[in-house]
Amino acid sequence: MFKHLLVPVDGSDVSKKSLKKVAELAKADGAAVTLVYVSDPLPPMVYSDSTMGYGITQKDHQKVCEAYAKDVFKKATTALGASIKAKALHISNTNLSEGILDGAKKAKADVIVMASHKRTGIKGILLGSETHEVIVHSKLPVLVLG
Repeated sequence: MFKHLLVPVDGSDVSKKSLKKVAELAKADGAAVTLVYVSDPLPPMVYSDSTMGYGITQKDHQKVCEAYAKDVFKKATTALGASIKAKALHISNTNLSEGILDGAKKAKADVIVMASHKRTGIKGILLGSETHEVIVHSKLPVLVLG
């Protein structure tokens, strides 16, 4: 049915749990898997009234993001199992859903398989849902795992 699955990963328990289902789908269809991790390219800005503040250079921020992405990919690959040879794609974008869609384009995926973090109540209203944003703006089918 699908030939290439794009799977956003973030290192959370929710995304780890969904990887078992992704492995089943990939095996059943003989599909390729690309894992995508999206990080913010801008370093955090922390302001303080005191003379002591926190700053990180763009270069240092990129190194930290790359190291974290490698760790996320390593754990996700382990969760998928040895029989799935997943590719890894690290995207820098300030907008998570745009980064995921960009990753799908770059990977030439034919479906996006995402876990739902199930935000509800005020948190869901204020923060919204990245999954929802991907569904709304994607030209590809999006499979949401609960």
